[in-house]
Amino acid sequence: MSYNQLAQLELMNAINSINSESELQEFRDLLAHYFAQKAQKAIDTLWDNGVINEDTIEAWGEEHMRTPYRYEENRS
Repeated sequence: MSYNQLAQLELMNAINSINSESELQEFRDLLAHYFAQKAQKAIDTLWDNGVINEDTIEAWGEEHMRTPYRYEENRS
């Protein structure tokens, strides 16, 4: 059994114990916190290795990454 499948089983077991909206929200918060910590560790590693710095972060703040919407191409 792969780690992916094992993780899915663990999540299903955890989900089966949720009995209320507040427990569901707590579970969501727990998952969000877990992935936020992983992201922060990855960012810290990039920072420590000199891959990113203050200038990089400032440049990210100036980026416009949205794809322009083309009305004519998407019209039915």
